Amino acid sequence: MQQLSDLLFEIRREKSDKKGRYVLTAAGGKAELTCSKLGEKQLIADHAGFPEMSRGTEAGQSLVDRLVEDACNEGKRIVPLCPFVNRERAKHPEWADVFAT
Repeated sequence: MQQLSDLLFEIRREKSDKKGRYVLTAAGGKAELTCSKLGEKQLIADHAGFPEMSRGTEAGQSLVDRLVEDACNEGKRIVPLCPFVNRERAKHPEWADVFAT
């Protein structure tokens, strides 16, 4: 488990043939980032949901970091339809080659 400010957390990846999600579990709740498969080489980052307990922490950024890491490792590109993921993308120019915009 990693530490998120003062919260211990873990990120679990769930995936099926067409959909997937990253779930961050910490004391008091879960945050998630969902995605959909777009062909063999692209993922659509659909939605990010954060409970009250995770606001003001790095929960969202941790989920996006994991999504980017997995996409890089798997040779995939991310289509950032989720406004939160798109804002995080804009903060990290070093991720430019991972995002399809």
